[in-house]
Amino acid sequence: MLVLDSSLDETSGPQGHWLTGKLDSIPADVDFVFFVFHHPPYTSSSDAKKFGGGHSARPGEQGLAKMLEQRQQNTRARFVVFSGHVHNYERHEHGGVTYFVSGGAGAHAYPIERAPDDPFQSKEVNYHYLLVEVDRGQMSVTMNRLELTNGKAAWTQPDSVKIAVPAAARAKGAAAN
Repeated sequence: MLVLDSSLDETSGPQGHWLTGKLDSIPADVDFVFFVFHHPPYTSSSDAKKFGGGHSARPGEQGLAKMLEQRQQNTRARFVVFSGHVHNYERHEHGGVTYFVSGGAGAHAYPIERAPDDPFQSKEVNYHYLLVEVDRGQMSVTMNRLELTNGKAAWTQPDSVKIAVPAAARAKGAAAN
């Protein structure tokens, strides 16, 4: 798990050099690399949202995403990004990298007008948490959503995704041990 300070440049300077060093030395048997930072590289939210707030993706995180997606093409381990800032839940997939936006707590959540190709479609405000389960070459991430109906709390699971290291890559990693 690599945690970055998204108030600093993630791809240059001391943090960028540290990240490059970590990515250059991922052990052969590592199945997943989790990246955690505040601002999302992909979001369907927008600063231009008129009611309820919103946040656009920033150029720094977009540059970081491009770098991760390029590196993902030549890396055995799967890259998975967790970020917040946008007060809702989103899941995006680009260049072999899966991106989660988990901002379903804290300030007031707000609805998001999602792009037609977003893997998760919802017009709801999603107060939630993510359950991440990892087991030898595969992982699942389940969004657990709080629903209040007639004043009663109930938990639902409106989104879940499984992510696996390709079989050939798993065999290569096992052979390295």
